[in-house]
Amino acid sequence: MINFVIVDDFKEVTSNIKNIISKIMINNKLEYKTHIFNDYDSEFKKLMNEPMSNRIYLLDIETKSESGIDIARMIRKNDLDSIIIFITAHDELASNIVRDQLMVLTFICKFDDFEKRVKDAVIKSLSYIGKKNAIRFVDNNAVYIIPTKDILYVTHDNVERKCLIKTDSRTYKIGKSLTEIKELSMGALAQSHRACLVNEDRIVKVDKKRKQIMFDNGEIIDLVSENYKKEVGQLC
Repeated sequence: MINFVIVDDFKEVTSNIKNIISKIMINNKLEYKTHIFNDYDSEFKKLMNEPMSNRIYLLDIETKSESGIDIARMIRKNDLDSIIIFITAHDELASNIVRDQLMVLTFICKFDDFEKRVKDAVIKSLSYIGKKNAIRFVDNNAVYIIPTKDILYVTHDNVERKCLIKTDSRTYKIGKSLTEIKELSMGALAQSHRACLVNEDRIVKVDKKRKQIMFDNGEIIDLVSENYKKEVGQLC
């Protein structure tokens, strides 16, 4: 899922940006959600700190309570992947953005061909997300993009005959085989069991006696098999 996080203290601006995004997204069938705020309040900061993939931030540089540049610094402390686009009425602040090395995609002046520049920036952001190390698949006419770093493990449900991709925030059900998903991951997922793929980068412990795997978020699964010892050899 693509998560657009829009912050501006004028509702007309957030509404305009939301409409631009809707027009773009209706044509490419990507699953997406817009999160709209009028200030950098507690709800915004709560969302900012939640595990959430494929974020595109469109941030007002100046609101009544806080600076968007300060917010971008907070984001970049723990998040180097999300895309940040600044919305500003102050072109002169661009030098601060460059100096702080906040890895911002662009900054858009509210008074300079605003709609076109927002549209171009969103399209460019989507192209960057598509190039990241991620699993892409189509399900029910929607295109999903899941960064492999967000995946904990993948299991096969024999009843529904679907694979379940488990991430920090949700579980995706897709009509693909484990073999197909493993190929899509480009080597990022290893097989620990005939019915399970795991992200080795997220594993912190393998208990061979109990045949359990613990992930960095504390979750434990018991899908470890001797037959796939070579796949996760360095951890077994």
